Amino acid sequence: MTLAEIETWLREEDAGRLERLWAMADGVRRQHVGDAVHLRGLVELSNHCRRQCAYCGIRAGRNELVRYRLTETEIMDCVRLAVSLGLGTMVLQAGEDPGLTRDGVAGLVRRIKAETALAVTLSLGERDDDELAAWREAGADRYLLRFETSNPELYRRIHPARPVETRDRLAVLESLRRLGYEVGSGVMVGIPGQTYRDLARDIERLGELRLDMIGLGPYLPHPETPLGQAGQTVTDAAADQVPNSAVMATKAMALARLVCPDANIPATTALATVDRARGHALGLQRGANVIMPDLTPPGYRELYAIYPGKTPLTADRIEAVRAVQALVASLGRSVGRGPGGARHREDVTSRPKECPSWSK
Repeated sequence: MTLAEIETWLREEDAGRLERLWAMADGVRRQHVGDAVHLRGLVELSNHCRRQCAYCGIRAGRNELVRYRLTETEIMDCVRLAVSLGLGTMVLQAGEDPGLTRDGVAGLVRRIKAETALAVTLSLGERDDDELAAWREAGADRYLLRFETSNPELYRRIHPARPVETRDRLAVLESLRRLGYEVGSGVMVGIPGQTYRDLARDIERLGELRLDMIGLGPYLPHPETPLGQAGQTVTDAAADQVPNSAVMATKAMALARLVCPDANIPATTALATVDRARGHALGLQRGANVIMPDLTPPGYRELYAIYPGKTPLTADRIEAVRAVQALVASLGRSVGRGPGGARHREDVTSRPKECPSWSK
C-alpha cells in the first residue's frame, strides 16, 4: 500500500467506504492470524518513572502522585491468577523505573518461566542493551516499546526534557530484534500537531520495522501534565490535525493490519477508554486479535494513571476477564490458547508495497 493510499484512507469520512476498509482489515486478520483472540494478562509493576514525557500522568515531575512498586510476591499472585484464568501471556509493564534492576527483572522472568508455561512480554521503557540481553537470556519472549511518532519535531514536543544521552527508540527496537525478542511498537493517534501525512508515514514505518506486535491508540494526555494543562486539544487545531477519536484510531489499526498482516494487534485500553461501550469490540472487528485485561491488584491500578479514565469498569479482575471472554464469544470468535506468539516472522520487507485490492 502506498503512502498516498494510506493517507487517503485516513481522510475518508464516507461510512460506506469505511465499511469496506473494516471488511478488508477483518478479512486479512482472519486469513493471516485466524479467528482466535489472545488474552494477555497485564500487570503494571511500578509507576515510578525517570522520564518527563509531557503528556503522561506518571511522569517524573508529578510530585503529588503516590508512587508504588509491586513486590515479587504480589506479582506472582497476579501470575498465578493469569494461569487460573487460562491466559497464555503475562505482560509486565511499568514506567521507566531504575528500581526495576537488570538482575531483579531477570530473576522475576526466570521464576515465571520456571513455574508456568506463560509467555512473558516486557514493556519497561528504553533500557540498555545489557539489561535487554539479560532479560532475554532469562526467558523473556517479547518486548514492547512504542516509537509514538516518526516526526522528530512532534517527538520533541511530547518529550521536551529528553536526556541528550538517551538512545533513539528505533535503535532500541533494532537491538531487541538482534537479541531474538518478538518486537512490538506502535504510535499514538491524534498528538497535537500530528497531520494526516504524519500518521500515514507512521503506518508505513510499522511495515518497514517488520514488527511482531503493533500497539495503536488515541493520544490521551493526563490533565495534570504540561500538555494536559496547556489546553492543547485536537479540536482546537488546524484542519489537517488528526483527531484522537475512536474512529480515527481504528482507521489506523485497520491500515496497520493491511500493512502488517501477520502482526499481533491489540484492541487497546486507550481505545476502550475513548469508547467505553464499544472500544474493544470495534478494535476486534477492524483488525485486532488481542486484548490485554488488567490484572494489576486493586489499590494500585488507579495509581498507574497514565491518562484519565483508565480505571476498568469493574474492580474485580476475574469478572473483567470473563466479560472479555463473553465479548469475544458474542463476536463469533474464540479465545486463543497458549502463548499466541507471532505466527510468521519472515522478512515483511519482501512483501509488495502496493496492493490494488487495498485501494479504494
